[in-house]
Amino acid sequence: MKRINIVYGGQPYSIGGRDLDSVLSEIGLGLQSTEPRWLTVNYGEGVPRTAHLLLTTGIDIAVIPVPGVDEDAEQESAEPPPPRAR
Repeated sequence: MKRINIVYGGQPYSIGGRDLDSVLSEIGLGLQSTEPRWLTVNYGEGVPRTAHLLLTTGIDIAVIPVPGVDEDAEQESAEPPPPRAR
């Protein structure tokens, strides 16, 4: 996986160097926790800055895996790519 795009509260972010299952698990655990939990993400283009997203109910969050160059090489989609993290 090249990266994982996150759309949180309508704003784009990204996560690199992690697999989809671990990110989904972290989000699920964060939503079940009675203590505040934060998801560390990247914000920005070029030189991204670290950002922390509070995992809580009531906030829209979308997890969009972006395959690497070799992954899904034989599959094509007419769907536009997801928004890039700012």
